[in-house]
Amino acid sequence: MTAIAKELEEHIRARYEIDPDDEDFSQDVHLFDYGFIDSIGATALIAHIEKTYNLQVTNQDLMLYPLNTINEIAAFISRKIAR
Repeated sequence: MTAIAKELEEHIRARYEIDPDDEDFSQDVHLFDYGFIDSIGATALIAHIEKTYNLQVTNQDLMLYPLNTINEIAAFISRKIAR
């Protein structure tokens, strides 16, 4: 688990009030298909990512990169930071 994935998981669990014992929740679960985050939550999550990691998530990023799981989002952030 990367530091970014760990931070994202902690943020998502706290912000969206996900029970620590929820067996469906993991860093590989599809956050939207499983109902952990809705479209309004997605907007808030993007704002958190931009503020926390000092980067911009563009519409092109949203089309080019899968951002459905914690691990996918963490990999995306890592790529953006490395640029």
